[in-house]
Amino acid sequence: MNELFKSTMDQSSPPARIDFNTPAMVRKRRVRAFKDRLTHWYVAIGGLAVLAAITLIFFYLAYVVAPLFKGESLTSEPVLNTAWMQDAGAPLMIAIEEQNQIGMRISDKGEVIFFNVKDGAELHKVALPLPAGVSVASIGKDQPGAPLIALGLSNGQVLVFRHSYLTTYPNNQKTITPSVAWPYGEAPLVLDEAGRAVEHVTVSADGDSLKLAGSTGTQLHVISLEQKENMMTGEMTREQTRIELPQMSAAVKAIYIDPRQQWLYVINGRAQADVFSLRDRTLNGRYKLLEDGNAEITASAQLVGGISLIIGNSKGSMSQWFMARDTDGEQRLMRIRDFKMGSAPIEQIKAEQRRKGFIALDASGKLGVFHSTAHRTLLIDKVTDGPGILALSPRANRVLIESAGKLLPLALDNPHPEVSWSSLWGKVWYENYDEPKYVWQSTASNSDFEPKLSLAPLTYGTLKAAFYAMLLAAPLAVAAAIYTAYFMAPGMRRKVKPVIELMEAMPTVILGFFAGLFLAPYLEGHLPGIFSLLLLTPIGILLAGFFWTRLPDSLRLRVPDGWEGAILIPVVLLVGWFSLSMSPHLESWFFGGDTSTWIRDQLGITYDQRNALVVGIAMGFAVIPNIYSIAEDAVFSV
Repeated sequence: MNELFKSTMDQSSPPARIDFNTPAMVRKRRVRAFKDRLTHWYVAIGGLAVLAAITLIFFYLAYVVAPLFKGESLTSEPVLNTAWMQDAGAPLMIAIEEQNQIGMRISDKGEVIFFNVKDGAELHKVALPLPAGVSVASIGKDQPGAPLIALGLSNGQVLVFRHSYLTTYPNNQKTITPSVAWPYGEAPLVLDEAGRAVEHVTVSADGDSLKLAGSTGTQLHVISLEQKENMMTGEMTREQTRIELPQMSAAVKAIYIDPRQQWLYVINGRAQADVFSLRDRTLNGRYKLLEDGNAEITASAQLVGGISLIIGNSKGSMSQWFMARDTDGEQRLMRIRDFKMGSAPIEQIKAEQRRKGFIALDASGKLGVFHSTAHRTLLIDKVTDGPGILALSPRANRVLIESAGKLLPLALDNPHPEVSWSSLWGKVWYENYDEPKYVWQSTASNSDFEPKLSLAPLTYGTLKAAFYAMLLAAPLAVAAAIYTAYFMAPGMRRKVKPVIELMEAMPTVILGFFAGLFLAPYLEGHLPGIFSLLLLTPIGILLAGFFWTRLPDSLRLRVPDGWEGAILIPVVLLVGWFSLSMSPHLESWFFGGDTSTWIRDQLGITYDQRNALVVGIAMGFAVIPNIYSIAEDAVFSV
């Protein structure tokens, strides 16, 4: 009995407990805990690294953009020691070479003196070949940045020369050697055959063509010089012609020629400009430059590129003018912008050589820094006690002023004058445009170009492209998601959904490259086929569905439920092939052989390869996977 009870107790007692603290289990738990901690830190560090990278990108972009909001500064430097200026004559023009190391001074004695900009020491002197008993009466130069200079002489002749700077590295030491050259010969050119003093002069070189204009009193003189070189002998031949222009009604104050040698601007009288066409040799018009009858023109200059004129007056104001077409389609001198510096008369204006900026000095010694396109007054500061002669370096980072027999150097920090709220978001009237416009064009190859930085077309284009992309992508993606979730067989869904989501891996750069190089020209050449495809595809699908319902059950039941969509693949391919192959015939039958021309002539719409249809297809292809995946997951989960 006891043995039976003991046996029963043994059978009903709980089994022995498993020992989880064996060395092997402890070792596994330690390894698992180490992996958990490693994964925890790996995920945490990865997430923090992503946040740190995004933050660094933000700070880097802020660092790059910060100079746009930096203010301009003008720093005075010690007056240069220029003892050689005592007997150097009155200054006609001063200039600075690109490296800010050498300055140039041209005097009324016919001497060109090169000096060190840092200490004022004389480096090199060139005596220009003036005829005996002849003095310098005036000076003029080509557009800003061009090295050509013309001296008007007292005997009616003009001496044309250029200054240049050769950089060499003897013994690994940088050396800049200034020089003067006479590209049209050392002999002066005869401008006034009567031998009267040339009071104002200007010069313009365009390749082998030289235009030279000057005035003697109220009489204008213009000569055209064509210089050609014999390819066999190297001999230079010059052909000179004289352009006859009418006599002015008032005294001439300044003369300018545009770089294309089309227009001659003559500033005359108190506030008038006469514009002549050098090609037609006719007067384009007489323009009143000042509305205030008590003001008169005191200074003028061409901006870089030679298209715009900056006119300064006795009231301390300036205005920008250039040729543009009026409502009648005629080229007229238009007033574009106004700038205010102070109340003292503007004495001199100097244009930058690489941007549409300029500086001005008034009679009270104030120096102003301006940018024409951005319509900005960047800086106004008093630098001297009176008027003087200005020089601005090619990089616009150094200013030199000769006033009261002294040379005053100034350091100018003006990195981004072209950026303003109006230039980024407002309409801007650019040179060679007939009206203010929103334009984005950051670079070009010619010297008269100015960056056009309007963000309005970029913003509008981005929103427009997104709208057309969504117009194409949203219906297709949502409809595909509904069909996949509700009607497609699970086996087919497992194949279709990953393929569509893999489309998201396609780089947008590749899509844009494909759209620009292949899709855009292909659409232009097959417009009737593309529009036929848009019309025939839904019709073909409906007809296929109709005929499918009319098939015997024995055939229809062979296709499993949810796989009917696969039958439409050959239907869509057949409709696409038919539409595109019929495109040339449709174009010939209905559109006169050229659909683009027909659309332009009949509908008044200019077809451009870079159109909304191309953008919609390319960007729509990029966003379809995102919309499809989100919509399909939402529909299928519900």
